[in-house]
Amino acid sequence: FTSCLRIVRRKMNHIDSELVERAVALADNELFPKALEVDTQGTVPASQLDLICEAGFHGLFVSSEFGGLGVSPQTQWAVHEAISGGCLTTSFVWAQHAGPSKAAAETTGPMKARWAEALATGESRGGVAFAHLNRPGPPVLRADPTGKGWLFSGTAPFVTGWGHIDVVLTAARHGESIVWAMLDAKDCETLTSRRLSLAAIDSAVTVELTLDKHPVSEKAVTSVESFSDWAEKYRHGLRSNGSNPLGVASRATSLLGSSPLDEQLHEARSRINSATAEELPEARALLGDLCVRSTAALVAAVGGSALFVEQQAQRLARESLFLLVQGQTPEIKKHHLKLLTDSAATGRPDDGD
Repeated sequence: FTSCLRIVRRKMNHIDSELVERAVALADNELFPKALEVDTQGTVPASQLDLICEAGFHGLFVSSEFGGLGVSPQTQWAVHEAISGGCLTTSFVWAQHAGPSKAAAETTGPMKARWAEALATGESRGGVAFAHLNRPGPPVLRADPTGKGWLFSGTAPFVTGWGHIDVVLTAARHGESIVWAMLDAKDCETLTSRRLSLAAIDSAVTVELTLDKHPVSEKAVTSVESFSDWAEKYRHGLRSNGSNPLGVASRATSLLGSSPLDEQLHEARSRINSATAEELPEARALLGDLCVRSTAALVAAVGGSALFVEQQAQRLARESLFLLVQGQTPEIKKHHLKLLTDSAATGRPDDGD
């Protein structure tokens, strides 16, 4: 796995090599050896998240002004890939931290003083509730104005890290706008959680939140923006979650040993790193396909014992299926389906061949 990250550093500019080395060491020496235990434990041990905090990576997403690391996107991607290759469950809880950390640092409101430094230093941990924005149809979480702020009503179907996070950056629709607010990550009379049971990364503790006229003060709001503006920014930011399948695929290929998948992984990484906004959905789908194939190859190579719960192969294979839908947009889904069903696209023979 370490050699894969060395290739990344040689091929990308603006990489902080020391930080990436630190992430690789953390992944190889601490996270990966405990990944199977985390997978079956039901929740991520706080000690795992503490390791990431002690390495300084809660500050990966913001500038040094607030106690963050102030690194380039390229460094963020490489560190994220390394940690995901160590333990995707732990990484997935940690990665949610990026949203509230950046929002607190960028807002002009009171939430900057309350949360920016606390999140950048890892003193506090954050999560996000915005996956529902990508759902077609009427909004499932609405913001209604009141004289003192807003009332949030509806559901946030996927919120990860519940029980580990202090604040959740939550998006609610108001007409053609999105109201973003920092909410306390705890159950109360108007905000309740229901744990979901997932086939992969279940220990990340993902919940569905139900909000029943949950009061949100103006002070808690970080921004209000048009939905179309957000959708355009989200479209341009699809590279970041590509580090998840890159990490899992890198770990699988390193366990598998030398194979043609090594070069395919290198090519897929280079492609998404250089992709334009228009090219990102297809580049992201290529990573999903490669992640599935590399973990399936590892299962095949290991044989029957790959299905034992104490085997890394089955964990990585389940995670690859999770990553087919995590962060998926309609465009990514279209490319995923083409790659997974079209023999011409994948290079697999037709039934008639």
